[in-house]
Amino acid sequence: MRKVMLSPSILDSDFSEIKSTIKMLDKAKAEFIHFDVMDGNFVPAITFGPKIMKPLRALTKIVFDTHLMILNPDKYADLFIDAGADIVTVHMEAVKDMKAMIKQVKDRGKKIGVSIKPDTPSKTLHKYMENLDLVLVMSVEPGFGGQKFMEPMLDKVRDFRSIIDSNKLNCIIEIDGGINRENAHLACSAGVDAIVAGNAIFGSKNPAQAIKELRASFWRDIDPRLMPKKQ
Repeated sequence: MRKVMLSPSILDSDFSEIKSTIKMLDKAKAEFIHFDVMDGNFVPAITFGPKIMKPLRALTKIVFDTHLMILNPDKYADLFIDAGADIVTVHMEAVKDMKAMIKQVKDRGKKIGVSIKPDTPSKTLHKYMENLDLVLVMSVEPGFGGQKFMEPMLDKVRDFRSIIDSNKLNCIIEIDGGINRENAHLACSAGVDAIVAGNAIFGSKNPAQAIKELRASFWRDIDPRLMPKKQ
């Protein structure tokens, strides 16, 4: 079956124990670490900037999956790349010139992703997908953790999966928002390649065990006839 990667969102972690958290994620073999960057303008919440990310880069080789929920991401993308970002994901709704944004990140040798809010149709990304490394489907309204998973967003995943597969694009599908052990299998069967999880991991008393249980749930309750074939 298709491997689905995990991108734990450290926004929900205890930052007083961040070194221990990163060691745990290394041991758990998390493929990505998800950084939710919020500016208080594009979304209501405010989180962290590149100065917080930079010292963490020396602690691990895990891919830094940086989600810029900010206005004018072109002004700040290079700062996050300098701080250690491997993937820079911007919002379709916040970018004025997407072609220039894609070029800016790729010229730095990094991967570019584009995310869309729940109300933004998936078709708005279609013309850019051949140049993207990642598309991120928000399954909650961006800005706050702990929201309920919006299952209708899986239609966007299916749409992107069809385009990627039919055109053999080198682009992965990520989903973020309300994912837990009860619904992760729905996202996997719809076609995601990577799952962002925050509260489902760091809301647990034992995050390492929560990661194991979450991974184990990826293909739970799926009709074997519907499971992806081994590649």
